[in-house]
Amino acid sequence: MTSVILCSASPRRRELLRSIFPVFDVMRTGATECSSFVRPHHRVMQLALRKQVGVRTDPDTLVISSDTLVYYRGKYYGKPHTEERAAEMLRELSGVRHSVYTGVAVRKGDRTIVFYDKAYVRFKDLSEQDIARYIREFHPLDKAGAYGVQDGVVVDSYEGSFSCIMGLPVEKLRDKLREMGVEDVQ
Repeated sequence: MTSVILCSASPRRRELLRSIFPVFDVMRTGATECSSFVRPHHRVMQLALRKQVGVRTDPDTLVISSDTLVYYRGKYYGKPHTEERAAEMLRELSGVRHSVYTGVAVRKGDRTIVFYDKAYVRFKDLSEQDIARYIREFHPLDKAGAYGVQDGVVVDSYEGSFSCIMGLPVEKLRDKLREMGVEDVQ
């Protein structure tokens, strides 16, 4: 059985990775979440790769890291960290279709694959009361764009991979793991 490390503190990524590997270790690396790249797909791939820097393992261990950003009209929406910023993000995304990019880095031994997936999300029209209630009840401070698609509250519709929007595109990850020769992929 492949030894796996997930470099992420996200409970959503842990949940998603369990669909591929029921058993894995979690390591939070504390990598900075800033990037010099302007294009969203380059940015999320760089940030995913950065989360693996300094992680030392034996050559047979699979190391997986990921980063997700919401993108709308040239602006990035990462984790809001405050309720005020979350409300501002939700207001800006209310009623609009935006992009969600998730970058993934997978390393085993001296081989590393970095890729991204992209999906689209359309928000419902949100009132100030909707926004306040969502922040109060769903605590979105640790979620890119200040929302979770899995909450089923603010999202009207989406196109693409649901798991990409949640933070780890499992369909694409499975394909990449098979390309790397990882045999015990579920």
